[in-house]
Amino acid sequence: MQSCSLTPSSTMERGVMLAVCLLCWSCSVCVVTAIKRTDMFSYGTLSGDLILAEGDDETSRVLSLPKPLFFYGSLFSQLYVATNGIISAQDLPMEKQYVDDGFPTDFPVVAPFLADIDTSGGRGQIYYRVTETPSVLNRVAQEVHRGFPDAKFTPTHVVVATWENVAAYEEQTRTTGPSDKVNTFQAVIGYDETDSYVLFLYPEDGLNYFGTRPKESYNVEIELPARVGFSRGEVTYLIFSRTEGPHYSVTSDEQSVKNLYQVGNTGIPGVWLFHTGNRYSFDNIVPASIGGLLDTPPTGGHSLSLDSTTPEYGEFEEYPDNTFDSENQEEEEDYPHTGGDPEFQPAPAGGDHSESLQPASPDAPSSPSEDSGHQLSYGSEDVPLTSEPRYSSEPAGRQYAPPNPPERVPEGDAQRTPKQQPQVPLEVVDVYPSHRNEPPLSPGGHVVSVDEDDVDFDTGVIQYTTENKETCARFQQQCSQNAFCSDYATGFCCHCRPGFYGNGRHCLPEGAPQRVSGKVSGTVTVGSTPVELNNIDLHAYIVVGDGRAYTAISQVPEPVGWALMPLAPIGELFGWLFALELPNSQAGFKITGAEFTRRAEVIFYPGNQRLSIIQTGRGLDDHNHLTVDTVVSGNVPFLPPGAEITMEPFKETYQYYPSVATSSSVREFSVVSAEQGSESFSFQLKQNITYRDCRHDNRAAVLETLQIIMERVFVMYVKEERILRYAITNKISPVGVDPTGPELVNPCYAGNHDCDTTAQCIPLEGQAFQCQCATGYRGDGRNCYDIDECAEGLSSCRAHSQCVNLPGGHRCQCQSGYEFGFDGRTCVDIDECSSSPCHVSARCINGLGSFLCQCQPGFYGDGFYCSQTEGQTVRPRSQCEQHRDSLQSGMEQSGRPSPGAFIPQCDSDGRYQPLQCHGSTGHCWCVDSRGQERAGTRTPPGTAPKDCDRPDEPVRPKTHCEHHRDSVQTTSPEGYPIVGAYVPQCDANGQYTLLQCHGSSGHCWCVDGNGQERAGTRTPPGTTPTDCSKPVEPERPKTYCEHHRDRVQTTSPDGYPVIGAYVPQCDANGQYRSLQCHGSTGQCWCVDERGQERVGTRTPPGTPSVDCDRPGEPERPKTHCEHHRDGVQTTSPEGYPLVGAYVPQCDADGQYTPLQCHSSTGHCWCVDSRGQEKAGTRTSPGAPPTDCHKPDEPERPKTHCEHHRHRAQATSQEGYPIVGVYVPQCDADGQYLQLQCHSSTGHCWCVDRRGQERTGTRTPPGTQPKDCNRPDEPERPKTHCEHHRDRVQTTSPEGYPIVGAHLPQCDAEGQYLPRQCHGSTGDCWCVDGRGQERAGTRTPPGTPSVDCDRPVPVAPTQRPESVCERWRTSLIEHYGGKPDAQQYVPQCEQDGQFSPVQCYGETTYCWCVDQDGREVPGTRSHDVVKPACLPSVAPPTVRPLPRPDVTPPTNTDITLLYAQGQKIGALPLNGTRLDATRSKTLLTLHGSIVVGIAYDCKENQVYWTDLSARTINRASMATGAEPEILINTNLVSPEGLAVDVKRRLMFWVDSNPDMIESANLDGSGRRTLFDTDLVNPRAIIVVSSTGTLYWTDWNREAPKIESSSVDGQNRRVVVSEGIGLPNALTYDSSSRQVCWADAGTKRLECVSPDGSGRRVVHPSLNYPFSMVYYRNHFYYTDWRRDGVIAVSKDSSQITDEYLPDQRSHLYGIAIATTHCLSGSH
Repeated sequence: MQSCSLTPSSTMERGVMLAVCLLCWSCSVCVVTAIKRTDMFSYGTLSGDLILAEGDDETSRVLSLPKPLFFYGSLFSQLYVATNGIISAQDLPMEKQYVDDGFPTDFPVVAPFLADIDTSGGRGQIYYRVTETPSVLNRVAQEVHRGFPDAKFTPTHVVVATWENVAAYEEQTRTTGPSDKVNTFQAVIGYDETDSYVLFLYPEDGLNYFGTRPKESYNVEIELPARVGFSRGEVTYLIFSRTEGPHYSVTSDEQSVKNLYQVGNTGIPGVWLFHTGNRYSFDNIVPASIGGLLDTPPTGGHSLSLDSTTPEYGEFEEYPDNTFDSENQEEEEDYPHTGGDPEFQPAPAGGDHSESLQPASPDAPSSPSEDSGHQLSYGSEDVPLTSEPRYSSEPAGRQYAPPNPPERVPEGDAQRTPKQQPQVPLEVVDVYPSHRNEPPLSPGGHVVSVDEDDVDFDTGVIQYTTENKETCARFQQQCSQNAFCSDYATGFCCHCRPGFYGNGRHCLPEGAPQRVSGKVSGTVTVGSTPVELNNIDLHAYIVVGDGRAYTAISQVPEPVGWALMPLAPIGELFGWLFALELPNSQAGFKITGAEFTRRAEVIFYPGNQRLSIIQTGRGLDDHNHLTVDTVVSGNVPFLPPGAEITMEPFKETYQYYPSVATSSSVREFSVVSAEQGSESFSFQLKQNITYRDCRHDNRAAVLETLQIIMERVFVMYVKEERILRYAITNKISPVGVDPTGPELVNPCYAGNHDCDTTAQCIPLEGQAFQCQCATGYRGDGRNCYDIDECAEGLSSCRAHSQCVNLPGGHRCQCQSGYEFGFDGRTCVDIDECSSSPCHVSARCINGLGSFLCQCQPGFYGDGFYCSQTEGQTVRPRSQCEQHRDSLQSGMEQSGRPSPGAFIPQCDSDGRYQPLQCHGSTGHCWCVDSRGQERAGTRTPPGTAPKDCDRPDEPVRPKTHCEHHRDSVQTTSPEGYPIVGAYVPQCDANGQYTLLQCHGSSGHCWCVDGNGQERAGTRTPPGTTPTDCSKPVEPERPKTYCEHHRDRVQTTSPDGYPVIGAYVPQCDANGQYRSLQCHGSTGQCWCVDERGQERVGTRTPPGTPSVDCDRPGEPERPKTHCEHHRDGVQTTSPEGYPLVGAYVPQCDADGQYTPLQCHSSTGHCWCVDSRGQEKAGTRTSPGAPPTDCHKPDEPERPKTHCEHHRHRAQATSQEGYPIVGVYVPQCDADGQYLQLQCHSSTGHCWCVDRRGQERTGTRTPPGTQPKDCNRPDEPERPKTHCEHHRDRVQTTSPEGYPIVGAHLPQCDAEGQYLPRQCHGSTGDCWCVDGRGQERAGTRTPPGTPSVDCDRPVPVAPTQRPESVCERWRTSLIEHYGGKPDAQQYVPQCEQDGQFSPVQCYGETTYCWCVDQDGREVPGTRSHDVVKPACLPSVAPPTVRPLPRPDVTPPTNTDITLLYAQGQKIGALPLNGTRLDATRSKTLLTLHGSIVVGIAYDCKENQVYWTDLSARTINRASMATGAEPEILINTNLVSPEGLAVDVKRRLMFWVDSNPDMIESANLDGSGRRTLFDTDLVNPRAIIVVSSTGTLYWTDWNREAPKIESSSVDGQNRRVVVSEGIGLPNALTYDSSSRQVCWADAGTKRLECVSPDGSGRRVVHPSLNYPFSMVYYRNHFYYTDWRRDGVIAVSKDSSQITDEYLPDQRSHLYGIAIATTHCLSGSH
C-alpha cells in the first residue's frame, strides 16, 4: 500500500490537502502529520499579546471583552487567563481548590491543558490577547465553517491564549534538578453576537509531559493526567442552593492526553474545534464533525479499517471499491474517550461495538454507530482513528433517518470481531426549507406512505389517530379555493397552489399588497382614568414587496390616543404576518393563515403599568382582506398632549413550536414634550401566537427561531382626526443575519426596488433583480394591473354561480336561489319551501334556483298574500328596484345624495333598462338582465350611446388601459373613483389615448402604448399640451429630478401624491428648476443642480422670491439654525415635516430669529444665539409676545421653593395645578413662607428653610394656625406616621410629592388619624395604630364613610409577605434593583407561594419546586420549552423541622458566627486558622432569611435581623436556648446590625425606608437616628470605646461611608471617593482604622476616622458581603465562593477558606468569645 505524507504549511493548504487525501483513499492511505508551531495562531508581544506574570498560581488581570460572549447559555463580559492551562470567565480561587480535581469545576472553565503548571524562574511564557484583526477573524471563520458546514458564523472578536514552553510544577530535591520537559499549546475563542467556538491547538512537539503530581501526594508516586475540556461551573437556584452545571471532557487518561497532537476532530491532527455557546439554547459542548488520519511511519504489515469521526458523516461509504477485511483485526481500547455527558460512553472492550455509543436521550435520533475501536495497524503500533463522542448535533430543520443496523454477532462468536459491512449512509431528510428537490404534490389524491405503528403526532392542540382519520374526500371544503388537499397516513393537509401562499386553509396571491380590517375594544386606564374603547375601527395596509405595514385606528379618544403611541406592538402583528422575507425564512401568514390568536402582555417601566393585548384572526372576508379583532385592557402611563414618540430600530427573536410562536423583548422609546423635554422609557413585551397546525405532513416543520428586523418605526396621534397611526418596516430572517450584509444588499432584500406594489421582486446576481407581477395581476412588473378573471373566463366558478372580481383574484358566489354545498365550491339549489315563505292559504312549489307560491283553489292573490276576494295584487320588488331603492334610501338617511353616486334606472316592469347612464359623469353603457355592464358598450359624455337592442358582438377581452382605468375606478370601498385620483383615458379600441391629463391637477403628458409617460412631455395646467402625434424622439433616461418627482408622487399606499408633500419641479430637460416652491406652505428657495437648497435663498409666502439666476456668491456653510430647521423637516419616514413639529425660524444670515413661535400650539418665546429658550419669555397663544430685543436683566437662579412650586403647578396638561395637589408658597426672594397651608384640605403647618414640616405644628381646617415665629420647643422624635408622610413627600427625584400618591394624615401627636382619605381618588378607609388599612372599611368617593371608632366585624384579608416574596425583594435589592438576565430571582404566585416553575432570570434554565420552594429532583431543564410543573405536584416526604434551639460548639474560645439563609452557623478558630472540622449549625430558623448578625460578649447572646419575618431577634449561646423576638413592628428590610456592649444598645439599618434606628438590647427605647440622605444603607458597626457609629451607603450614584456619635450627633462623611459597593465594614482596633470590603471595586481598604492614612489591604476580592477583624486577620463572607475567606493584614494574602457543605449565600458574620476582648466594638 502506498503512503503519502502531507504537512500543512498554511491554513488554506489544509483544505486542499484534505481533498487530496479523500481522492486517494480508494488506492492508498494518505497520512497527515500534526501541525507545526508555525501553523499556530501568531502570538507574542509583536502580535499585541499581554504576558502573564511568572509563578506557580498566577491569574491575569481581567481581560475585558469589547462585546460579551456566550459560554454555554450564559453571557460573560470578562475573562481571566491562568497559569494552570485554563481560561475562566470569573476570578479564580486558589489553585488547590481545583488543580488536582477532575471535571466539573465550580467556576466557568475553558481548559486546553488543566494541570499544575509552574513558570517560575523563566520556565516558559503565557501570552494572551483579544483581537479584531481581520486575518485572525477570517482564519477562525474558515476553521469553524470547515468543522461545522451548516454554521452561519462570522466572528467579531477572537481571544488567543498561548502557553509556550511551560513546565510542570515539581518539588525540588537535593538529588534531582528541574525537569527539561516543557509543553506548548494554544486556545482560541472566536465569538459573535450569538455563538462562540473554541479551537485547541497542539503542535507536533508541543506535549512532552501529560500530567502533574499533586502537591500533597505525601511522597506517593502518582501523577494526575491533564484535564482537557469545558465546564460551565456551579449555577445557583432557589437563592441559597447551588448545583453542578454542565461539563464536557475531551480526555480521560494519560493515553488520551498523549493523542491530543496525533488526532483531531477537524481533519488536521492537533487541531480540535468545539461549539461552546449559543444565545438562545445550549445544552452542552458540540464537537466538530470531520475525521482525521495520523502520520505514523509504516513498520510492518498493513491492516486498515476506516471510520468517520461521527455517525452523521459517512465519508468513506461514497467509495464502494473500498472493502476491507477486518475479520482478524484485534480490538484494543487504548484511547477510550468520555464526553461530558454520561449518556455517551465508549463500549467495553470485547463487547458489541455496534451499539457502543448510542444516545440515551429519548429525543435524540437513533443512530446505530459502528465500532469505535477501528485502528490503523502498523506491526505492533496501533493508533485509533476516532476520538469523538458519537452523538448528533444537527442544525434545526434537519432530521436524520437511521441507517440499516449493522449485523449482530452470532451467539457463540462474542470474542470474534464481526465482519465489517459497508455502512449505509444516513439519509438526510430535509424538513425545512422544503423547496428544493421536493416531489410535486398532486391535488386530492397524494398519499404519503407512513407506517402507522411509528406515527405519534401530537400538535399540543389536537390529537390525531388513525381511527378517526380525516380525509380530503370528507373535509376538502376546509381548504382555501386557492389550495389543494393531500391525504396522508394520519389525516389530510391543505397546500396553497403555486402563486399563492398561506397555510393551505387560507391562501393569498404572492406579491400582492394586503389589507386588514377589524375592531378595537376594551378598557385602557391612562394614569388613573379608565377609557372605554367601543368597537372602533382598525385598518392596516401592508406592502409585501418591501415589508411596510401601515396601521390606523380611528376614533381614538384623546387621552388614550397619546398614551397608546408607544404601543407599536399592536401593528407589529401585521408586520410579522407579511414581513419581507430574507433567505431561509418565512413570514407568519404562511404558518398561521388567517385564523389565530395572539396574546401579548406589555409592562411599562419605570411605572410597572401592565397592558394586555389579545388579537384574534377571524379569517378572510369577501374581499380577501384579513379580519382581526383586538381587545386591549390594563394600564398605560400618561403622556402629555402633543408629545412625540421615537422608537429606534430593533430585532426580535420568535421561537416556533407546534401550533405556537413566542417572543419576548424589551423596547426603549423616547418621549419628547414641551413640558418635560426628552425622556426615555421602556416596556417589556411577552407574546405568544397560537394557530392551527397540520402535522400530518413532514413539510410542516419550520425553523425553531427566526428574527424580525424592524428597520423603521414611526408612530403618531392626529388629534384633529382622532387617528392613531403606526408605520413599521419589517423583514424576517434567520437569527443572526445582518440585513445590511453584502449578500443582502440586493434591492429585493433591501426593499428599495422600483417594482410595483402589486409585484414580486426576484433577486438575481449582484444588484440585479426582476419584477414579476403578483398572482392575479398582469404587466411588466413595474406597472401591474388586476386581471379580471371573470371577464376573461379564467374563474374557477361552477354552474349556478357567478364570478366576482377582486384585486389579485376573484370569488365565486352562488346565484340567487342557490347556496354552497358540502364541499364549499358547488352551488346547490335552496329549498325555499322548507322555510314556509308562502301564505297559509297557498302552496309552495320548489324549483331550481327559485320557488313558486300558488294560492289554493278558491283563493286569489300572488301566493304571498291570498284572499277569497278577487282583485289587484301587488307585484314584489325586482332586483333593479331593490338596488335603486337601497341607494335612494341611503341618500335620504344622510339628507343629501352622495356626489358622483350612480343610481340604476329600472323600467315599468322593474327590470334594468338596457341603457344605463351615470348622471354625474355622463358616461353611458349597456347592461344585461342582471344589471352587469356589457363589455365594449361604454361611451363617454357627448357621444352617441350604443344601441343596446343589437345582439352582442363577440366580446373582446379588456385591454391594459381598460383594466387600468377600471381598477382605479373601483379602489374606493363603494366602487367610485377616488377624488383626486388619476384615471387613464382609453380610446374606443381600449388603447391609451396619446395625450393623458390629470383631471384634478391639470397636468398633461404623452404616453406610449403601455401608458408609460414619455419623458419631457409633461406640461403644467394652463399651458399648451405637447403634440403627442409627433414622432417620438429617442427617449432619454429619466433624470435625478424626474426620479425624485415621480417617487414623491407615488409615496402613498395607493400610489397618489401625499397631501402636503413637497414635489420638486423639473424643467423640460428633466433638470431641477432653479426656483423651487412648496405648493402647500408657499415658501420658495433656490437650488443647485443637485436639487440642494442654496443657503440664504428661502423666502416665506407672500414675499418676492430671490432671483436664482444671479451668480451665486461663494456659498457659506449652513448654520446651526439651518441644520436644525432642515433636520426637523426630514424627520418623517417619507422625509416631510411632521405635522405639529416645531420648525425653528432662521433669518437671512441663517441665525435664529430672536422670537420663535410654534406654528401648531401658538406659543412664542425668545431664544439666545444658540436657539436656547430664554427663561421667563414664553407666552401663551393669543398673548402679546415678549420683546426679545430688550436687554436681559441678570436672572437669579430659581430657589428650591420656586422649583418645588413650579413643578407642582406644571403637572397638568395645561400647566395648571391639579386639584388637590399641595402647591408651596414662596416669598419675594423665593424662600419658603414659614406658614404653609393646603388650599384644598385647609390644613396649615410651619416649615423650616428647606420646606420640611416642623413636627407638631399642623392644624386642621377652621382652627387657629400656629405662630411659626415662636422658637421650637424641644423636638420629640418623629413618629412612624410622620416618617411615612415625609417619606411620601420626598419620593420624587427632586424631593417633591408624586402626583396622585397617598399622603398619610397624622394627628398633633404624630399618630395616624383613624380615618384616611386619598386626596386624588377620594377613597376613604380606616387604619389601625400602625397605619395598616382595616379590611372592609374602604368607601368610594361620594358615599358615607365608615365610623372608624367602631370595631369592624370583618376578618382581615391582608396577609404578611411570604418567604418567597421576602426572598425576591431581598435579592432584587442586593442585585442593585436590576438583576441580570442570568441572575436568579424567585418567582411567586399571587398568593405569595412559590411558582411551580422557577428559572434563572430570562434564561431557559428552569426546574420545578414544591410549596416550600425546594427543587423537585429530576425536573431541571436547559431546553427552550420549560418543564411541565404542576402546582398539585405531590409534596416531598414530610420531615420534622429542627427545633429552633441553640447548639453551640464545645471547647472553643473564639468562634465566627455566620448567617446563611435559614440558619446561623458556628465556625471555631484555632488561633487564626479556620477550624472546619468543628464547624456546626448553631441555630436553625425555618422560613427565615438571616442577614445582619451581632454578638454581646457580656451576656453571651447572639442578635440577628430576619428579612423574611421583618424582626430583630436574639438567643443565648447556651445549649437548648430558644430565640426571642425583640422588635417586630415597622421594619421593612432590616439588614446590618451592631451591638454596643458598653452602652447596652443595638443599632440597625433598614434599607427599604432608608433609615438607621437604635434601641435598648431588650427592644425598648426605640428611636430613629437618621432617615435623610440615605439611599441604600447596608453595613453598620459601633466602636464602644469611642462611642462612634460607622455605616455604609452603597448608593450606586454616590456611595459613601459615614459616621456619627451613638446619639446621632456629629454626622459626617468618612469616605466618598474611589468606592463602588461598600458591603462589608469592620474596625481594626490595633490600628484604630475603619476597614471595608467593596463588592464593586473588589478591594479591601482601611482608613483612619479622620479620612487620613487610607491604604489597600487586598486588591482583588471576589464578592464580599460582611466582614469582621480579629488578630491581624480579616474574615469576610463571599458570595462568589459562598464561604468564609481569611485575609492576613500583614501579608495582604488570602490565608484560609471555609466552604460550608450547604452551598448558598452567606450574609452577616460576627465574632463570639467566651470573654470580652480588649477594644471590642
